Amino acid sequence: MATIFNEMDGSGSTPRAPYAQVAEWLKTLSRADVDRALKEAEAIFRRQGITFAVYGDDEAAERLIPFDIIPRIFAAAEWRKLSAGIEQRVRALNAFIHDLYHRQEILRAGRIPHEYIIQNEAFVPEMVGVMPARGVYAHIIGIDIVRVAANEFYVLEDNCRTPSGVSYMLEDREAMMYLFPELFAQHRVAPVENYPAMLRQTLESVAPAGCDNDPTVVLLTPGIHNSAFFEHAFLADEMGVELCEGGDLFVDGGYLYMRTTQAPKRVDVVYRRIDDAYLDPLTFRPDSALGVPGIFDVYRAGRVTLVNAPGTGIADDKSIYTYIPEVIEFYTGEKPLLKNVPTWRCSDPKQLAYVLDHLPELVVKEVHGSGGYGMLVGPTSTKKEIEAFRARLKARPKNYIAQPTLALSAVPTFTKSGVAPRHVDLRPFVLSGDKVRITPGGLTRVALKKGSLVVNSSQGGGTKDTWVLED
Repeated sequence: MATIFNEMDGSGSTPRAPYAQVAEWLKTLSRADVDRALKEAEAIFRRQGITFAVYGDDEAAERLIPFDIIPRIFAAAEWRKLSAGIEQRVRALNAFIHDLYHRQEILRAGRIPHEYIIQNEAFVPEMVGVMPARGVYAHIIGIDIVRVAANEFYVLEDNCRTPSGVSYMLEDREAMMYLFPELFAQHRVAPVENYPAMLRQTLESVAPAGCDNDPTVVLLTPGIHNSAFFEHAFLADEMGVELCEGGDLFVDGGYLYMRTTQAPKRVDVVYRRIDDAYLDPLTFRPDSALGVPGIFDVYRAGRVTLVNAPGTGIADDKSIYTYIPEVIEFYTGEKPLLKNVPTWRCSDPKQLAYVLDHLPELVVKEVHGSGGYGMLVGPTSTKKEIEAFRARLKARPKNYIAQPTLALSAVPTFTKSGVAPRHVDLRPFVLSGDKVRITPGGLTRVALKKGSLVVNSSQGGGTKDTWVLED
């Protein structure tokens, strides 16, 4: 069994420097203190309405994400290293998407098989030749990162479509500052609360070229039944922009407008939280009642900016993930600063054979999957579950990738039996417009079940406040 890196204690009994004061603080907390803080945190989140929907769960369709009060901490030097790798990756991903919808030089060079792109359902042919404002396609990206040692990090996946979770990052920080101001007084923690202002700056910076005045920005939501609706409403409110559904917007005379109680108002930038297929019934799915008829033609004409651009999903498809180190080298001329997790593509017969022979040791994921659904964690699955998954894998090998079971780092977490290590990942949020802006920290998701490696909230995971210490 691989050694688990404990982020607070390292491999010894003395706390690592970033955690020194937190370790002392933990000694002062009684169980009653912890229970009281957790109750207060829950009350804060309930007042804010911070819930997520669990699809297919009739008993409790709306739930609070469990919150742990022990922060996860990065030293300034650790964060600088991560930030450099994240920025390199984001710049390469945007160059990659631009190339795929224009000259396709990476395909001509034979670095990625042509069919992996053209036959991929995440590739949007309607975007070929379209040039978005400032040439930016993925304006808001969540890069999922795991740690396996003191100086060893891996990118688990890229989220270039509509990454969610930033509201939890902001509310976790607010809760911690309210509950434990004395702990913040002992540390210089980089702020995250300016994220909504940075998001609005980024959105305004990518307004269409012909936008003369202050750009009008709206957030387009599928509506209250969407699992992330709380976040849509929260971000619109924090940015001071209108939260719109498809019916609130319309196209007239080649421009996009928002209905208001007075005259219609022209819209310049749409931060959309609607999937590509539902964006415009005249271009994509004709049965969509969520989108805006004609919005894609306005976009193609350069009169409105869509954030993120349609077709960005091609860069975060898990079958493309295996090529991202090649992508980084191709567009930057540099070696990747952050490593990919070794990955087997099940579409390749030789790689599939290996995966089938080693299923009990591997994690197998759907290439278009998310939220921890449709995956197999071999070491924690029963023989029956493994055999059932084997049949699905043989039936649709192109639908899956496989990865080794990484020894994810662990951080101290409050459990019913006291403080215990639990596995975590990290989703930093990156904004790309007139420049790249990276929020220090991000969303730490924690697997609350002992031994579990699945951190997704839909699978019982929780969240922690993530601190980046300033020099």
